[in-house]
Amino acid sequence: MALHPMVQAIIDFTAGAAGGTACVLSGQPLDTVKVKMQTFPGMYRGPAHCLAYTWRQVGLRGLYKGTAPALLANIGENSVLFLGYGFCQDAIRWLADVDAGRGLGDVQKAMAGSLASFFSSLVLCPTELVKCRLQAMLEMEASGKMARGQQRVWTVVKSVLERDGPLGFYQGLTSSLVREFPGYFCFFGAYELSRSTFARHMGTDKEGIGTPALMLSGGLAGACLWLAIYPIDCVKSRIQVHSMVGRQEGFLKTFLGIVRNEGVGALYSGLSTTMIRTFPANGALFWAYEFTRKWMMEAAGA
Repeated sequence: MALHPMVQAIIDFTAGAAGGTACVLSGQPLDTVKVKMQTFPGMYRGPAHCLAYTWRQVGLRGLYKGTAPALLANIGENSVLFLGYGFCQDAIRWLADVDAGRGLGDVQKAMAGSLASFFSSLVLCPTELVKCRLQAMLEMEASGKMARGQQRVWTVVKSVLERDGPLGFYQGLTSSLVREFPGYFCFFGAYELSRSTFARHMGTDKEGIGTPALMLSGGLAGACLWLAIYPIDCVKSRIQVHSMVGRQEGFLKTFLGIVRNEGVGALYSGLSTTMIRTFPANGALFWAYEFTRKWMMEAAGA
């Protein structure tokens, strides 16, 4: 039975929120290391050194610094992303003149995911800015760029409002959009292609591949996403963190400045940590999304 579009939208929104929550709780410590490596690559010999230093200085809570805004960011991003994913699939179906009863191909779904990322970026950028600043606060204090005692969400929010006004929360938006369009094409494309491959080899459909294959597909999707966008994400993090203490150049000037002063390798600081994190985090994301969506669809009688 086909569901009413509003009911389907609520299901997609809720399932995306569940996926975002699972992603943060499983991957936040390594995400913190990633942001620290991106914004202060010269301070650490590698991810293990960064992890150990943070643990010695502030303990486990330091690795979960920024969890509250990260939860807001990921719940907001993924609920809007998967809501948009459903609507954008309908748009792609209309543009490609595909009958309502037929499923879209993997590439068509990748295109829908890329389009949906525009809407999720508008939700993600403000909360991700606060998250990144909180995660890098220890390094900002150690380098003398920030006074001590400002490691609180409200302090960061207040400083942005006082310094730049409401639009200050959208510093790094251009970088986010440049990152999301190709990134989510790869993300959803890899996820759907991986599920199709598992289904073909198992002699079943995508819904019957089981939890291990589903989570592995999610992990591969995350790996493809980060391999495609990591340098862009590094520039975005620099803009969002270093704009705390002065006017930050735009995306292109920041990108060229990193390459000229630090080399291309600086754009990939923290990549190994991200690749380790992406499998449990994105595996959990898609498992929670698919489980919640299936449960709600059954409860709605679909």
